[in-house]
Amino acid sequence: MKAGVRALGIAESYREDRDDGRNRSTLAGAVVRADRVCDGLTCEGCTVGGTDATDAVVALLEDLGRPDVRYVMLGAVAPAWYNLLDLSRVHEVADRPVLAVTFEASDGLAAGLRDAFSGAELEDRLETYRSLPDRRELTVDDETVYVRCLGLEPADADEIVRAFTPEGGRPEPIRVAKLAARAADSYARSV
Repeated sequence: MKAGVRALGIAESYREDRDDGRNRSTLAGAVVRADRVCDGLTCEGCTVGGTDATDAVVALLEDLGRPDVRYVMLGAVAPAWYNLLDLSRVHEVADRPVLAVTFEASDGLAAGLRDAFSGAELEDRLETYRSLPDRRELTVDDETVYVRCLGLEPADADEIVRAFTPEGGRPEPIRVAKLAARAADSYARSV
């Protein structure tokens, strides 16, 4: 992959010790080139336990306005305590391939959703969850990650994840976005 190819990584930070009592989580977007150069950051909030994470991701995409970004890499499909992402909508708005890369083995979210929600809240979340593309296991640098993708073939998604993961098991755009989200979260607590 050429060094200048860019991906937008999106990751979350949440701290329970917020002084303002708001039940919010911070999402950050980081534009990172394949050669590890970061050349764009943005942040947005979403409600813990809410249904606005997809809107927050769309706002990050629109805020950056970066037609040079080739891929969108999400570090979660259910940030902010089951605030599920509608990957089809993200893909439609982004108009480029979307990859969700997660880092823990799981039997899925359905049981947790049923424990946490009921009625229409549960049904809406289950519908979004069921709409997600299949999750596949991928070995990267002797670590296992789990990948969902839209807009490209699974083998191409594997190549992209590996190309943006220079060491360890976290793709650099997601790693940098996580750092930015933590910094923004810390700043929000201090003001």
